[in-house]
Amino acid sequence: METSGKVITCKAAVARGPGEPLVIEEIKVDPPQKMEVRMKVLYSSVCHTDLNAWEGTNEAQRAFPQILGHEAAGIIESVGEGVTDLKKGDHVIPIFNGECGSCVYCKSHKTNLCETLRANPMKFVMANDGKSRFSNMDGNPIYHFLNCSTFSEYTVIDAGCAAKIDPEASLKKMSLLSCCISTGVGGAWNCANVHAGSTVAIFGLGAVGLAVAEGSRARGASRIIGVDTNSEKFTKGKKVGVTDFINPKELSTPVHEKIREMTGGGVDYSFECAGNVDILREAFLSSHDGWGSTIVLGIHPTPRMLPLHPMELFDGRKIIGSIFGGFKGKSELPNLAQQCTNGVLNLDEFITHELPFEKINEAIQLLQDGKSLRCVLNF
Repeated sequence: METSGKVITCKAAVARGPGEPLVIEEIKVDPPQKMEVRMKVLYSSVCHTDLNAWEGTNEAQRAFPQILGHEAAGIIESVGEGVTDLKKGDHVIPIFNGECGSCVYCKSHKTNLCETLRANPMKFVMANDGKSRFSNMDGNPIYHFLNCSTFSEYTVIDAGCAAKIDPEASLKKMSLLSCCISTGVGGAWNCANVHAGSTVAIFGLGAVGLAVAEGSRARGASRIIGVDTNSEKFTKGKKVGVTDFINPKELSTPVHEKIREMTGGGVDYSFECAGNVDILREAFLSSHDGWGSTIVLGIHPTPRMLPLHPMELFDGRKIIGSIFGGFKGKSELPNLAQQCTNGVLNLDEFITHELPFEKINEAIQLLQDGKSLRCVLNF
C-alpha cells in the first residue's frame, strides 16, 4: 500500500517518565515536511546516551513522552519537499550530528558541527516548524530525541541527518555507525590521527573505547593499552587490537604512573571514553609531555570542571574535544561504511546480542548490567 504523504500508524517504544520501562504502543507518524525524510527503521540499538536521557539525570533535558534511540539503519519510505539527494528505497543511517551542507560550519573543513542540525539534547521537535511528527492515537504529541528517535518502526528526520549507504552493506552492522563506531574510530582517525607506530591508551572499554582500539589497530598503532575496572572486557579487547591491559583496582599506584613506566614517558594518544573527570585527569597525565594528546569522547553529565591547572599545558600536551569522532556525517559516513564493508574495520565483535524490538527493555537491562556492548534490535 502506498504510504507517501499519509500518516502512518506503527509501533514505537515510548519513554513516559524517567527510569520507567519503555512502553510498546501504537503511534502516528506524520509525513515528512520540507527538507525531511521518513525512514522505515530495520535495526536499532541502545546506547548509554539514550539511558542518560531516559533516566533523566539532567532535568533540563527531560521531555516526556519521548521516543529515544539514535543508533539505527533503515530504508527511506518517503521524502519531503526540496529533498533531491535521497529517494524512496535508499538505504540510510540516521545521524544525530547532522549536516545541512550550506552553513558556515558545514562549509568549513575545520569542524563537523552544523549551525542547525548539530547534536542538541535540548531539541525535542523538528527544525522546520518547531513541531513533532509523532503523536499518540489521541493526537497528543510525542517528542523527538537527538535528531533521530529510532525506537520506532518509522521515524521522521531532517534530510541532513540521513547518510546514504551502499544497498549491499549489512544494515545490521551499519547501524553501529550512527554513534559508537563513528565516535571511537573517528576519535582515532580524525581527532588524534593515530598513525603506524603510535602508542595509545584507552580509558574505558565500552563500545566507544573498543571502537577506538579497532580504529587504532587499523592505522597500525604499535601498542594499545586498555584501562578498565572490569577485567572481563579484556578478552573482547584482544580481538580488536588491545595489546596491554590495566585494571586500576589491581594497582597500588595511579594509572598514569604505570602507563608512563610501561611506555617510557607516556603514550602519544590517550582517549577518555568513560565520562568521568577523574579518569580524564589520569588520561591526560598518561600522555607524553611535549606532544601527547588526550581526546575526550565520553559524555560528562556533571557540574565539575576540567581537573587541570593551566601550567600543566605548558609542557606541550593537549586536550581535544570531539563530537561524532570528527566525521561530517552525511558526506563522510558513506565512505566509512564502505571501508567497513571492505573489511578495513571489523564490526562483528561489537554486536553481542540480538533481540526483537518488542524486547527493548531487556536490551536496556543488558547494557545497564554491563553484559552487552551493543544489543541490536530487529524490527
